[in-house]
Amino acid sequence: MSGLGQSGVTAVKWSAISTLARFVLQLVAQVILARTLGPEIFGIFAIGMVVLTFATFFSGFGFSWSLLQRTTLCDEDVRFAWTWQLVVGLVTTLGVYLLAPALADYFREPRAQSVIEWLSVACLLSAAAAPATYLLQRDLNFRAGGLIQVGSYMAGYIVVGVPMAMSGWGATSLVAAWLVQAAVVLVASYVAKPHAVRPLFWYAGAASAVGTGRAVFLTNIVNWMLNNLDRVMIGRLLNAQALGLYNVAYNLAAMPNNLLLGALQPAFLAAGARLQTELERMARAYFQMLATIFVLVFPFFVFLALVSNDVVHLLYGSKWSDAGPVLSILFLSMPAYVIWGLSTPVLWNTGRKYYESVLQLPILAVGALGFYFYADQGIQAAATVAALVLVLRALVIGTTAFRALKLSWIELMPNVGRGMILCALCAIGVKAGQAAVSDYEMPLLSLAASTFMALCMLALLLVVRPQLLGVQSATMVIRFFPGLAQLLSRAGPGIQRGPIIDPASEQRL
Repeated sequence: MSGLGQSGVTAVKWSAISTLARFVLQLVAQVILARTLGPEIFGIFAIGMVVLTFATFFSGFGFSWSLLQRTTLCDEDVRFAWTWQLVVGLVTTLGVYLLAPALADYFREPRAQSVIEWLSVACLLSAAAAPATYLLQRDLNFRAGGLIQVGSYMAGYIVVGVPMAMSGWGATSLVAAWLVQAAVVLVASYVAKPHAVRPLFWYAGAASAVGTGRAVFLTNIVNWMLNNLDRVMIGRLLNAQALGLYNVAYNLAAMPNNLLLGALQPAFLAAGARLQTELERMARAYFQMLATIFVLVFPFFVFLALVSNDVVHLLYGSKWSDAGPVLSILFLSMPAYVIWGLSTPVLWNTGRKYYESVLQLPILAVGALGFYFYADQGIQAAATVAALVLVLRALVIGTTAFRALKLSWIELMPNVGRGMILCALCAIGVKAGQAAVSDYEMPLLSLAASTFMALCMLALLLVVRPQLLGVQSATMVIRFFPGLAQLLSRAGPGIQRGPIIDPASEQRL
C-alpha cells in the first residue's frame, strides 16, 4: 500500500497544476510590475507586507487550522472557528491601522504609512476566508482551491495591479492588487465550500480548538520572525531601495520553492492527518519526498543559483542588477526551506504541534544576532545570514521529524550522494555554457547556452549510469507521471511503477 494514497496523489496533482499556473502568472505580473515601478516602490510595499504578514497571524490565530486537524467535524466546530476568526480579524485590522504612523516611523519611511493603513483591511478579509479555505483542504479538494488561488491572483494583479502600475499609481497599485486578491478568495472560497456562519463563542470542543490555535499562533510568530528578520533589519538599517532589491530577489528565489511546497505541503498535511495511526505509511511517503528533493531538487536550485545574474538582467533589467548576487545566495538555500516545509506536517500529525516553535527559538536567537551584526553591511550579507538560518531550520525540524517517524539520516545518504554528483555535473555544464558565449554579453544567449550544456551533462550521465537517479526518485516520478514508467524502468533494477517502497530496500549505486 502506498504511503500517500491515490486520493493524496490526485490532490498533489491538482495542487501542482494550480500552483504552476499561479507561478507563471506571478512571474509575469512581478516582472512587469518590477520593471514599471522600480526597487524603491517595491521597498515601500515590502514594509507594508512585513507588517501585514505579522498581523495576519494575529487575525488568524489558528482557529481554522483546527478544522484541518480534527479527525471528525461538526457544525459547532466550524461556527466557533468562523466567529473568532472574525472577532480577532477585526481587532487586528483596527490595531494595525492605528499603529501605522508608528510603524512607518520605525522604518524611517513616511510613505509606508498609507500602505500599512490600507493593507490592514486584508487582515479581516483573510481571517474571514480561512474557515472555507481549510475545509476545502480537509476535503482534499485542491481543484477548487487551486482555481480560487489562480483566479484571485489574476483578478488582483493582472486585472487591477498591472494596469494601475502602468498608469502611474505607484505603490497604490500593489496595495489594490493585494486587497482585490484577498476579497476574491473570501467570496470564492465560501461559494465553493459554504459553511455555518451563526456566531458561536463557546462550546464543548472549544478548549481543543483553542489549544490547537495557540500552537499554530506560537509557531507562526516564530516562523514570521525567522522569515522576516532580514527584511525588518534591512528596512531599518538601510533604505527602501535596498529592501526592494532584496525583497524581489527573495520572492523570485522562493517562486520555485513555493511551487514545490504549494503542491506538496497542503496535500501531505491533509493526507497525513488521516495517517496519524499509520506512521509506517507516513514515514515511507516522507522519506521518498526527501529523497526526491536531494536527487532532483538540489541540482535544479544549483543551476538557478549559477544563472541568477542572467535571469535578473533578462527579467528585470539593469536597474535591478544588484539583486543578482543576492538571488544566487538565496537559491542555494531554498532546498533547505522545502525540507523544513515538508517536515512540519510530520510534527503536527505525530502529536508534536509545539515542537516547531520551541525548537526554532534558539535558531531565532542566532538569526537575530546575525542580522543585527551583518545586515548593515549590505543585502548580500543579509542574504547569507538568511540562507544559514534556513539550513539550521531544516536540520533541526528535519531531524525531529526523522525521530518521530523512526527514520535515520544514514538511510538518506545514498540519495544525498546522488544529488551532490548531479549538482557538480550541473555546475560544470553551466560554467561551460557561460564561458562559450562570454564574449557576447547577452543574458538570453548565456542563459540558453548554460541551460543546454547543463541538460546535456545530466542526460549523458543518465544514459551512461542511469542507476544514479535512484529507486526512490524514479518511483516518485513514475507515480505522478505514469507515462514515464517504461523509460525510467530502464534506469536499473528495483525501479517500478506502484507502491512507495520501503527505504531500507533501496539499492546502492
